Amino acid sequence: GGFAPAPPAGGVQQINQGMQGMNLQQQQQPMQQPKPPAAFPGARAPPPPGAGQLFGTPPPQDGGSARNMFRPTTGGAAAAPPPPRAGLPGARPPGMMATPPSAGGGRGAPPPPGQAPGGASFYGSGGQANTPAPPRMAGTPQPGAAPTAGAQQQPSYQFQENVDFNIQIPKSIFRLSTSKIPVSNGLATQTKTPMGAIIRPLAPPHPDEDLIDTVQPGNAGIIRCKRCRTYINAFVSWLDNGRRWRCNICAQLNETSSSYFCHLDENGQRRDRLQRPELSKSIVEFVAPAEYMVRPPQEPSYFFVLDVSATAAQSGMLAHAATAIKKSLDNLPGRTRTKIGFITYDNSVHYYSLAPDLQSPQMMVVSDLKELFVPAPDHLLVNLRESRKVVDSFLDSLPDMFSKRPVAGRSCLGPALKAAFTVLKPVGGKMCVFQSIMPNMGDGTLRPRENPGIMGTPAEVKLIRPDISWYKETAVEFSRQQISVDMFLFPYQYMDMAALGELPKYTAGSLKSYVNFNSKKDGARFECELHKTLTTKTAFESVMRIRCTKGMRITNFFGNFNIRGTDLLALPNCNTDSVFGFDLAHDEQSLQTNAVTIQAALLYTSSEGERRIRVMTQALPVVSLGSDVIKSVDAEAMSCLLAKQALEVSLKSNIDNARMKMQQALVEMVRAAKDGDKRTVSGYQVPPPGVSGQAPQEEDNQEIPENLKLLPLYTLAMMKNVAFRGGTDIHPDERVQARHTIGGLFVKDSTRFIYPRMFSLHDMTDGVGRHSEDNSNDSEYEIAGRDRIMLPDVVNLSVDRLSSNGIFLLDNGIDMNIWVGRSADPQLISALFGVENLEQHDISQISLQTTGDDFAVRVSAITEALRQDDADPYTIVPRITIIREGDASMESRFFWFMVEDGASFQGGTYNYSEFMDFVKNSNVSAPAAGPGGGPGGMGGRGGPPPPPGGPGGIGGSPPPGPLQGGMPPPPGPSTHSSSRYGASASAGPPSGGPPLGPPPPAGPPSGGGYSALPLAGPPSGGGYAPPPPVAPHPGGYGVPRRGAPPSGGYGAHPPTGTPSGGHNACPPPSNYGGMAPPPPPGHR
Repeated sequence: GGFAPAPPAGGVQQINQGMQGMNLQQQQQPMQQPKPPAAFPGARAPPPPGAGQLFGTPPPQDGGSARNMFRPTTGGAAAAPPPPRAGLPGARPPGMMATPPSAGGGRGAPPPPGQAPGGASFYGSGGQANTPAPPRMAGTPQPGAAPTAGAQQQPSYQFQENVDFNIQIPKSIFRLSTSKIPVSNGLATQTKTPMGAIIRPLAPPHPDEDLIDTVQPGNAGIIRCKRCRTYINAFVSWLDNGRRWRCNICAQLNETSSSYFCHLDENGQRRDRLQRPELSKSIVEFVAPAEYMVRPPQEPSYFFVLDVSATAAQSGMLAHAATAIKKSLDNLPGRTRTKIGFITYDNSVHYYSLAPDLQSPQMMVVSDLKELFVPAPDHLLVNLRESRKVVDSFLDSLPDMFSKRPVAGRSCLGPALKAAFTVLKPVGGKMCVFQSIMPNMGDGTLRPRENPGIMGTPAEVKLIRPDISWYKETAVEFSRQQISVDMFLFPYQYMDMAALGELPKYTAGSLKSYVNFNSKKDGARFECELHKTLTTKTAFESVMRIRCTKGMRITNFFGNFNIRGTDLLALPNCNTDSVFGFDLAHDEQSLQTNAVTIQAALLYTSSEGERRIRVMTQALPVVSLGSDVIKSVDAEAMSCLLAKQALEVSLKSNIDNARMKMQQALVEMVRAAKDGDKRTVSGYQVPPPGVSGQAPQEEDNQEIPENLKLLPLYTLAMMKNVAFRGGTDIHPDERVQARHTIGGLFVKDSTRFIYPRMFSLHDMTDGVGRHSEDNSNDSEYEIAGRDRIMLPDVVNLSVDRLSSNGIFLLDNGIDMNIWVGRSADPQLISALFGVENLEQHDISQISLQTTGDDFAVRVSAITEALRQDDADPYTIVPRITIIREGDASMESRFFWFMVEDGASFQGGTYNYSEFMDFVKNSNVSAPAAGPGGGPGGMGGRGGPPPPPGGPGGIGGSPPPGPLQGGMPPPPGPSTHSSSRYGASASAGPPSGGPPLGPPPPAGPPSGGGYSALPLAGPPSGGGYAPPPPVAPHPGGYGVPRRGAPPSGGYGAHPPTGTPSGGHNACPPPSNYGGMAPPPPPGHR
């Protein structure tokens, strides 16, 4: 019924020692047997198998009876495995050091019953914590030793692993900034390439991808390294004919339990690896045993905290919230186990008893906000299936419940959160908070702190930092009780999102805002996003840990989470849109293996109440040439990682420094790419190893590598994004929302948000906007959506591409804007908007037509396809803003997206051609980089501290201050920075200027979206009237004044007459200084 038990340990040991002696006698100079790892200075002996304390309680093991052993699916004799011999699979190559005997018995023998390696605790020590150094071969450098001259020589690896690099995590889940790792810290510093990755652990699988395999552990339990707790994976090395395996994270030798044993093939791989997903695939999901549970899995619980003040009641928000919640009830995760509850609040807190025997909910009002109590704790959180009728009754009556006597300008959000926490903390779950005005009563009261005088200056960072710690402290306590908060904000005035955003940030939630909420324009989008938040696949009570091979270390983490210890990310909820990032740096001067492995493990409770562990493992080759590292850079993943790093820099330092850091990282990377594999020996440049007689090329004449050509464009776009751009025209709440958006986007969506796509609609060919019959990937047009809709031509983001007779659609993945030229075809305008002339109508009352004319149907198909993803079943209805040429207040905001033109804030005055000249021709004396290479100071939050006495990582430095070193100042103001339609971009190099000259003049931002901040007058936090019955102007806070000056960024009004050049057709591409602009991303 299986393999017979192994022979006695003593006999196997004698045979192995004899074979070892034969191997050593064949060498001319026998290698001296090294000492065990514990003999090295500073090393710690590994604990014996079965030891508890640090490594947790071992899982129960079977006694190894034959009936319970693994039955092989491939051929092989049912006899005891033969001892390894020289030249056979599993044998030690001649000259390789012998491994020290294990504490559990003789060499090669499976561990005795009850002594399985390691424990089962997920919360064990991290990947590199207290890891003793493995034995070193003679001639390998010690950690911390200075690199020798010619560090690019082919290294002599201690472990030459046989790794299949074709086993990779799908790119929809895991994207690396660089897919190859420098062999040494010196090489990493030379290439100046930030290393890291973006991970989306629960991303829905693409139709072309295989489903993730589920592994039910056998008698041996979940196999893990007894030292670092790494999960068994496809990249471990098998020794002694399968009796042992070497961990690819810490190099520890682990015994193979008898119930998990299998013979090796001629390549040293297990014969059953293809039948075991954990040994052949990069991502698997283990069903976790009871040892991985802190408490029994709880029911999926949803609790709604709704603002019912006058602003919320009259805006229509409550009606849309009730509609979306009711539509989602049948699809909430958990099925018959799901629990639900509600609290509303204005100047008091309202509890609702939802007992199954009630016909309608019973409301209980608590007005004492200081001595808050729960009047009747029963039936506040109820089983949805049992109380479905009373829940439906509550949602039906919610829109009109508070419309007769609304409370204006009062909001006790803090007490409402405390009340909801009291109800939800026994089980944890998801809390959805809906807020329309600034909290101004009880705990968590916020004060208006807009300060136009510091807008556009380094001190503006104060407005994106929270002013009080109450929300962070509350969020940390929520996280401990496994409660996640998703916030939906509906601001009509300043709300201080910087403080409110702490709740989703530290509870692994999300922040979404709907500025000047308009029921007609924003209602559908709000309902779609709320429905997706409630019904998408969600992991409850989850934690995640990321490990990497010894010699490397994780330095920083990015995303929404609370950190426990140094490297355990606490995620009360983790859904399909949860995205995290991390930085990777060298922990030693050189690596001793030819592959670096990164493993991320997510432990969570599924909606069905099953405890699972999703393990994602990927191996990366180690290279000794800087050019190989540069060639492996993924420009989109790199820009996404740099954006997340810059968010932390701007918070710790200021926004100007964040822009400079991104620019510095780009310039250093491009210069290192152009340097190639140059080495300096005794002050002279010599060719790279293995290349003789190579004449050094002039750096300025070398082209940017193909894989980096779009990185300057993305960097320029990031610097001009709302999250980072300068000037006095960005509302603080608008900037905070952009920061949360960038922080929560995966690579593809981040690229679209940073560099939007602009489509030309007026000149679409007949096939555009229709289903494509071509199923190949070589179609002439770009295809989008589940119906494979052909998209129009993509044009560059420059005002030079706009024409007065054109209609253009701009999509950044969140919002859509349609710019309509003054001379556009009236028939097309009538088909799209139902009117022939936009000049005679209120633009806020006009919406896009989706039926009737063929042109309108095709445009509607395009907008819908742009919001569809083959892997995502949800389609979010976009908010579409219509911009009329000559509408200064709306055009000024639209021109923010024209990132290839100059802008009128310090550091953003250059257009694309000037920026490219600056990047290609900058002779920069780069500041010293910390160990691990890449730009220093790009620190995240929650990264583990550097080991005592060891080299630091990228994020090991203190919070960055003003930049020091040789980074040149950005170009000064350019006379071409405000070029308009038809004007050619400046062809000259960027002009020099003083670093960070005087800030822009202080004053209120001019109209456009967010209203101008008041210089004086009553505070905007409370006491204001409810929103007007007329639909607000789309796009921002307050109603922009018609004809108001542009909101900045270009330093001049757009022309009011016909653009220069008489646009009867699209203008030709601008000169770009003699250099053609790159094709827009996605352009075919």
